[in-house]
Amino acid sequence: MVFPIAGGNESKGYEVSNSLRFNRADTAYLTKSSIGSTTGSGKTFTFSAWVKRSGLGSEQYIIHARSADSQGNFARLEFDSGDAIRFRGYSTTYLDTNRVFRDPSAWYNIVLAVDTDTSGDGNSVRLYVNGVEETSFATDNNPSTDDDLILGSDRAHFLGASYYNNSAAASFDGYMADVYLIDGQQLAPTSFGEFDDNGVWIPKKYTGTFGGNGFKFEFQQTGTSANSSGIGADTSGNDSHFTPTNLAATDVTEDTCTNNFATLNPLAFGDNAGTLSEGNLKHTHNSGDSDVVSTIGISSGKFYAEFKAETVASNRPAIAVYNDYDNGATNYGEVNGSVLFLQDGRILVDNSSIGDFGSISQNDIIQVAVDNDNGAIYIGQNGSYLNSGDPTSGSSRTGSVSNFTAGSVTCFIGTRANSNSFASANFGNPAFSISSGNTDGKYGNFEYAPPSGYYALCTKRLAEFG
Repeated sequence: MVFPIAGGNESKGYEVSNSLRFNRADTAYLTKSSIGSTTGSGKTFTFSAWVKRSGLGSEQYIIHARSADSQGNFARLEFDSGDAIRFRGYSTTYLDTNRVFRDPSAWYNIVLAVDTDTSGDGNSVRLYVNGVEETSFATDNNPSTDDDLILGSDRAHFLGASYYNNSAAASFDGYMADVYLIDGQQLAPTSFGEFDDNGVWIPKKYTGTFGGNGFKFEFQQTGTSANSSGIGADTSGNDSHFTPTNLAATDVTEDTCTNNFATLNPLAFGDNAGTLSEGNLKHTHNSGDSDVVSTIGISSGKFYAEFKAETVASNRPAIAVYNDYDNGATNYGEVNGSVLFLQDGRILVDNSSIGDFGSISQNDIIQVAVDNDNGAIYIGQNGSYLNSGDPTSGSSRTGSVSNFTAGSVTCFIGTRANSNSFASANFGNPAFSISSGNTDGKYGNFEYAPPSGYYALCTKRLAEFG
């Protein structure tokens, strides 16, 4: 069973407004052949980033630096194939955690702090996750005194992949936000974050210096050139702008460590484990049917999502709302309380048809509005609600395709795909282009305006209205 994510906080301080989505299949990354000045040595530096994973179980590089295209000396911070965090140099693994990181709904703040001048005291390489130092390692080696570990030097750097011998590899799969490299200082994680009143690690604004080779990525821009208008714009003041490769404006998203948006959950497939991509927003499958649900469930409040039918075939894709879905079910859409809108136009409730409402065509936008306060579910298509639905009708539940006792269930929004059809989800953080750009009044990016009183499925709106 997947439970709703706790409400989140209404911000009292530092806000991270954007992240960058890396799609592993695209081999997407940012790169710069030489950063900053020639004075940086790679002996003392701090790297901090917030990351939200999409794919698991494969080697994925967070940041990589190297001295030559034929590889030469290099260093990289990565998730290894077992989902531990590893820091490695050319011939040495310095740290490899025993702990693994497999939550695709969570944002992790990873801080790597290095000073090889202090190698004698065992603190030359320090790793922190969410403000707490990692101390249990499968591998734990100290560099030699004054070792140049490449990161933070003036040599080539890559965010989200490695690159050598004219080929990129080990691409990151997920989101990154609030990324810093500090040259010349080994800093504590409290330079980048703090614990709130609930004991949750949250980001804070860094107020120190960056050094000659430092940089900061806020992902506020959408251009594809290495300048201040580009996706890889450096906002540290050093103007060390990175070049985006296989990244587009749609990869800049509002899903961040201060406002966590729902995605589809790779740990919550039905009978067949399909494939998720584009930051766990695109659902495909090779054969048979594959159901998957959102990472965030709704037990109260009113929330809105959209789905784009990327390809269509007989009866698929199906857009669904699952009430208290059974993780052991053969098909989530056939368990009690589920609603399925099939490609052929039928709406199934508890696996029984309530009518034919016209078929889904390629590129159609399917709307889902869940009113958990009144116990109603509404389905729309390209701006019009089916069954003469009125999501703003409140307790009368006009045109609701499924009625339930308010607050009695937790609803998960999801999709069903097969080998000939698939859909992309938009919980307010779309991976596909939006032509109109509607918000819920404050957050999200939708093709159609959410009904009045309905909100994007994100932690800020859950904190306010969930």
